[in-house]
Amino acid sequence: MMTARQYIESLRERKTRVFAFGERVEDVVKHPATAPHVRCAAMTYGLVHTEEGAALLTARSHLTGKTVNRFLHIHQSAEDLVTKVKMLRFLAQRTGSCFQRCVGLDGINAVYSTTYEIDAAKSTEYHQRLAAYLKDMQEKDLMICGAMTDSKGDRSLPPSQQPDPDVFVHVTERRKDGIVIRGSKQHQTGAVNSHEILLMPTTALREADKDFAVACAVPADAPGVTMVFGRQSNDYRKFLGEKIDSGNPAFGLVGGEAIIILEDVFVPWERVFMCGEYEFSGMLVERFASLHRQNYGGCKGGVSDVITGATALAAELNGCASASHVRDKLTEMMHLTETLYCCSIACSSEGKKTKSGAYIVDPLLANVCKHNVTRYIYEISRLSHDIAGGVIATLPSEKDFRNEEIGEMLHKHYKATDTASAEDRIRVLRLIENMTAGTALVESMHGAGSPQAQRVMIYRQGNLEQKKEFARTLCGIK
Repeated sequence: MMTARQYIESLRERKTRVFAFGERVEDVVKHPATAPHVRCAAMTYGLVHTEEGAALLTARSHLTGKTVNRFLHIHQSAEDLVTKVKMLRFLAQRTGSCFQRCVGLDGINAVYSTTYEIDAAKSTEYHQRLAAYLKDMQEKDLMICGAMTDSKGDRSLPPSQQPDPDVFVHVTERRKDGIVIRGSKQHQTGAVNSHEILLMPTTALREADKDFAVACAVPADAPGVTMVFGRQSNDYRKFLGEKIDSGNPAFGLVGGEAIIILEDVFVPWERVFMCGEYEFSGMLVERFASLHRQNYGGCKGGVSDVITGATALAAELNGCASASHVRDKLTEMMHLTETLYCCSIACSSEGKKTKSGAYIVDPLLANVCKHNVTRYIYEISRLSHDIAGGVIATLPSEKDFRNEEIGEMLHKHYKATDTASAEDRIRVLRLIENMTAGTALVESMHGAGSPQAQRVMIYRQGNLEQKKEFARTLCGIK
């Protein structure tokens, strides 16, 4: 398995076409907008080689019997699903950010179980193709970007009726040696520093939409692939070299999302895992969504651990840690965090085997997990702001604190307790700002699907008729 340094060096060998702030990014490893996200993803490689990390970040491949990075593993038991959640919390606690590989992991697992059932029904060869692809990925230890969300265009129209079909990824040509695809994928976490892109349909489809029922893998630097990096809250601070003001200078904010634009990209048949089997698009989407929504109690649980710790530090540095209302609010933050985490553990523990032998989470509990995240992260952030104070919104620049004319005055007036410097206090406050404002909150709301998507699934999976029957029996209605 690769080390962190080997992963970073492997990106330099790629010729991925990336733009940011209106200019071509020549080196994602060095560019100030992308470098923190590269370092964060590198942690998924580096921690594999530590004793504590190896226990969570590695697994034995059922395809080869070799030890592989867990982000390239097909879940073989409910225990695997639980270990995945523990791994995500472990990584989030050490980065305070998004390490970007969950979408690829969830993608390969959703496609693996779905291709098995497509082959059984259609006598196709998708499953064995995917197995061969996974062996190659495991052997090379590559990072896969899972790409599901299309641009979608007019939301009132299905893909086949869009004025511009390119707002959904679709097949434009079928050849003897492969297919040609066009379209785009939005909000793609870690895309610019991935080796591979796994493309999947974004919604259940009808026969008229069969050209949009495509799942395939392309190298991130394949001809015809262009990525444009998205803006983030306070991102210009990275360009100014303001490490303290960046809040989390080592690992950045959220996951470094980009739009992926595909213009006549050729995909050989051995990398095609669905091509026209629209009847199975809904299965693939629901399995992916459940697996991805499972994650949030783990990764957001770990992020919330950091937010809670930073908030407790801010209270100490403000001189109010002993106040009863502060302790009560910190207790509530921990309660909400553990509620998120136990929901992820629950949907994993209730995981079931699919026909392929791979395991998938309980879909109802997974959707409840993500729906809780869309609410509780906001409350955790609100409590953090309450304790830390309005100063997180009005702090001067770190350059002001270092200015020869005014710096000494600022240090004097921002120092609170005798036990810590003004700079220590500022560092903690900037970390809180970074983790609880803007982009971070929007990702908690819409990552893995917006709240209404979970409510639809909860209603569908909640077995309301059985609940009505319980009531009928108890009150005597026949």
